[in-house]
Amino acid sequence: MSARERLIVGLDVPGVDEAAQMVARLGDSVSFYKIGYQLAFAGGLSFARELAADGKQVFLDMKLLDIDNTVAKGVENIAKMGMSMLTLHAYPKAMRAAVEAAEGSGLCLLGVTVLTSMDDADLAEAGYPGDAQALVKRRAAQAAEAGMGGIVCSAAEAVLVRDIIGPERAIVTPGIRPAGTSADDQKRVMTPAKAIAAGASHLVVARPILRAEDPKAAAEAIVADIESAMSQETGSA
Repeated sequence: MSARERLIVGLDVPGVDEAAQMVARLGDSVSFYKIGYQLAFAGGLSFARELAADGKQVFLDMKLLDIDNTVAKGVENIAKMGMSMLTLHAYPKAMRAAVEAAEGSGLCLLGVTVLTSMDDADLAEAGYPGDAQALVKRRAAQAAEAGMGGIVCSAAEAVLVRDIIGPERAIVTPGIRPAGTSADDQKRVMTPAKAIAAGASHLVVARPILRAEDPKAAAEAIVADIESAMSQETGSA
């Protein structure tokens, strides 16, 4: 997998027109895009199909969680859309239903462990015992047991998760911030190079690229950072 394929740009924009403009500005510097709630509910699902038809990879970040049958039927339809990745909250029953529904489709299912905007205090307020790291480890193990394609977690937990899920599954890490950029509302962040070194397979970056004066240059700088980390890994192997 090339450095460019490891970068996923989050199209966290108000509508399809803005998304299409951003994709055009980024050109061949980006091959993988994430579509979440904001864009999905503004015509983004049709746009996701268009991106896939144009040869782009698409990560549909829906964080599904419902009764087994509802999850399964949703996953079946998403698999038909040509998506590359789909998120579910990492609850065992939902994950097992999704894995069965996606069998043979090539859709990589990702279990969301703990949102990177949440810390230990947020989890305690939500009623979860223990800390974020313990919950991430537990959900990663459950995702691997269910047969999921990978995990979404903070880059700070990537080393722990990699030991749990093994070398083949994907680790997708949001909360990536190049050196010198704002953390915004994220609480567990890391630079691109450090995230790759920690074991992440894919990095999700939105605001540091979308808000840049030159988004293409910002994306290319992150790809170069990823390439540097990959070279160091190869050299130390």
